[in-house]
Amino acid sequence: MKFQEMTKEEALSLKNTLMAQYDAFKAKGLKLDMSRGKPGADQLDLSTELLKFNCAKNEYTSRDGVDCRNYGVLDGISEFKAIYAEILGVDTDNIIVFGNSSLNVMFDYISQCVTHGAGGEAWLLQKGVKFLCPVPGYDRHFAILEHFGIEMINIPMTAEGPDMDLVEEYVKDPKIKGMFCVPKYSNPDGITYSEEVVERIASLKTAANDFRIIWDNAYNVHDLGDESDYLGSILKICEKYGNEDMVIEVASTSKVTFPGSGVALLAASDKNIAAIKKRMSVQTIGHDKLNQLRHAHFLQNAQGLKAHMKKHAAVLAPKFDIVLKKLDAELAGTGIAQWNKPKGGYFISLNVLDGCAKRTVELCKEAGVVLTPAGATFPYGKDPKDSNIRIAPTFPPNDELETAVDLLCLSTKIAALEKLTA
Repeated sequence: MKFQEMTKEEALSLKNTLMAQYDAFKAKGLKLDMSRGKPGADQLDLSTELLKFNCAKNEYTSRDGVDCRNYGVLDGISEFKAIYAEILGVDTDNIIVFGNSSLNVMFDYISQCVTHGAGGEAWLLQKGVKFLCPVPGYDRHFAILEHFGIEMINIPMTAEGPDMDLVEEYVKDPKIKGMFCVPKYSNPDGITYSEEVVERIASLKTAANDFRIIWDNAYNVHDLGDESDYLGSILKICEKYGNEDMVIEVASTSKVTFPGSGVALLAASDKNIAAIKKRMSVQTIGHDKLNQLRHAHFLQNAQGLKAHMKKHAAVLAPKFDIVLKKLDAELAGTGIAQWNKPKGGYFISLNVLDGCAKRTVELCKEAGVVLTPAGATFPYGKDPKDSNIRIAPTFPPNDELETAVDLLCLSTKIAALEKLTA
């Protein structure tokens, strides 16, 4: 029965019953965390062999004869590039390999645009610079833009990707300098951009000649089952429209091997690669090539990477099933919640009754379960409907996850009943 169809007396009676269950949860003294999309220990164990890379056995020379213990090779070793060139559908010459963090790569690139421009005047000297932000989206993208004082404009997500009618209208303004995108298994909705949306993005006619799309392809190989959503190579598609300089693509092994000790990379046009390498030549003499080399030995090739990700899927799919089955059992038909059923990625996006997300998260926290803060999936932490909650099911062990989702469903109901009976 939909909660909205209950009489006030029925709603109050149900609320009292649920509050008794909630008090029982509080009495357990839970301390559970679903706030970030971190791999669990069982996932980290999948990459233990990576640590057996042994310099003492002379395993420190790349296939091009580079001594990876020494300076040099600013843009990364060829065998690691080759793995991701195939995954992303780009040429190895259009890849730069960095340290362990793709977030740092994105921060650095935006910083470069602010201080030195993107083939034009520095954004710092252009007043009123703005970015388009598909929402709900990734809070750390928003934090980068807020850090540099770049105004953010919400672009609603559809089942196909960002609302392209809005995007195409906004880019007529020369103050619009870019857009952040998570194109495959988006954070948090789990949406993969359709071929039509990707084509429309690649063919954008922007008023700003220094418009840049940060294509954060963080979950490109993170399928939960045997089927993988299709996503074309954005750089190759952009070339058809003469827009190859418009996109900066990033990826990493953060959720493939070890998040704190992985490898990040960037793919871009010849012109952008040259500009980034020029800046890097001042910034560093090179990143950790030994880490690149051990990853290349461990993963071997693109097929080896995909095989490794099937092991991750075997761990993660049951976790997603736990969440989705409980949402179906507890909230389906109530009229107070909607959620996605992603085929990959790291998150499930739950939309509760408008005006209830903060209260739901608060109830969970008071009973011992920490979730991503309500509003975090929107710029400035302001969800206009106060409805979206990002569920991160990957880190807790399965038994703890079941308890956490039980409490989340209970809190969702209580928050809705509080609002409906206010």
